[in-house]
Amino acid sequence: MFDLELLFQKSDLIPVVIQHAETRDVLMLGFTNRRAVELSLETKTAWFWSRSRQELWNKGETSGNFLHIKEIFTDCDTDTLLYLCVPDGPVCHTGADSCFFRRIEL
Repeated sequence: MFDLELLFQKSDLIPVVIQHAETRDVLMLGFTNRRAVELSLETKTAWFWSRSRQELWNKGETSGNFLHIKEIFTDCDTDTLLYLCVPDGPVCHTGADSCFFRRIEL
């Protein structure tokens, strides 16, 4: 079992990138704390810490579009997580498949 203490040595809140387990498309970015990671490991669905609402939330609890975690990785610095997930439906609250759909022209 991975030692969660390693993840939260620098901060109580760390970023988690959500990537589609099959297509490898980047779906969203969220923030997580220790309890959200524990719940994600227990339920195999993605839990986050809402910075705006200051509460835990399970992605899909209101929309029904849960993120089913297939694999979890940490980066080389052990301060960011990557969840490979299969979503039940659109991930973005706008109804888009990914939260990353607005292109900035260079």
